[in-house]
Amino acid sequence: MINLFLGILLLLVLVIAELLYLHFVEKEAIPWREVIFNLNSGHIMTWVCRGLEIAGFDYVLRHVSPGWVGQWPVAAQWLFTLVAWDLCFYWMHRLHHKYPLLWAVHVVHHEGEHFSLSLGIRNSWYSSLTSLPFFVPLALLGVPTEQFVLIGALHYFVQFYNHNRVVKKSGWLEHVFVTPSHHRVHHASNPEYRDRNCGGTFAMWDRWFGTFQEERGDIEIRYGVAQRTPTDNPFWANHLPILKYALRVRPPALRRLATRDPRPLSDPFISLGGFLTFAFLIYYISQQQALTAGPEFALFSIILLSTLAIAGLYGGFTWGRWSWLILAACMAAFGALHGVTHGIFALLTVLFLIHGTLTFWSARRPAPYALPGSG
Repeated sequence: MINLFLGILLLLVLVIAELLYLHFVEKEAIPWREVIFNLNSGHIMTWVCRGLEIAGFDYVLRHVSPGWVGQWPVAAQWLFTLVAWDLCFYWMHRLHHKYPLLWAVHVVHHEGEHFSLSLGIRNSWYSSLTSLPFFVPLALLGVPTEQFVLIGALHYFVQFYNHNRVVKKSGWLEHVFVTPSHHRVHHASNPEYRDRNCGGTFAMWDRWFGTFQEERGDIEIRYGVAQRTPTDNPFWANHLPILKYALRVRPPALRRLATRDPRPLSDPFISLGGFLTFAFLIYYISQQQALTAGPEFALFSIILLSTLAIAGLYGGFTWGRWSWLILAACMAAFGALHGVTHGIFALLTVLFLIHGTLTFWSARRPAPYALPGSG
């Protein structure tokens, strides 16, 4: 659990470092809304579904599999899992682009319109559930659950890296591994690039199965999708594409349901709350094993509801201000009721209360809060 905590913390540090680089070196404006959505959509409810995916894998391994791979030499097990996991991911990823129901889940990841490390964290709440069937063959073959989890974490970190904007080309690695250049192509909406480069770590799958496309200097990449789900609310963003597929809801209806203006608070100020929410998630991960079921559920619920409140703030909704302040008070009450004495939790809670109070108080002021130089 400590290693997982450090890993998630490292992701956040790298995301912030890249944002600072793009802003101060590349002179690009920071897409605050998208960055916060990427962080908070990809690592809260997804956390629950990832647990269900691992539990499902372990159940098949224990009750159905003859356990062949588990009988091999340890080195052979790890090598096989390293390659086979990536092959399963390739077909999972490719078919999520092919079939409408699977695309309705995966499209959340592709709706990001800025290619950056935070996009590597952005995923559907249900991506782990629709991924499980494609990894079941590994369980049937007897790949130990621990290897499935650790090898998967390695591959996912490589995929996170492949969303970075800093690395342009990777030399000879372009011929062996999936690189940021390859993955930029994958996220392009250009017809020449669409549904290409579905591999996760190794480039050979795309080359062997005919889906490889090299990045071309004569084609400017356009990121995003043709019809983006018009909301900053992770609940609606994760459900409207599925409802659209199942009920054939038209995009105009989605816009009426999901958006509203004006925005009385500046995006950078609201985004501070988004980073606080992600910081609380890191704390939750670090303490998960020490919490009993009741407190764990309470803390998780406050964090999840905070992501929805952030969306309310971005949309200028009154309920966003009220719920954000109430959730800050709930977090403080959680710490008091359960005797949480960790300094990090106390600091985050104080910041949450300050941010919530300023957010609520600003409703009485005509001018929005803004960070210096955020315009």
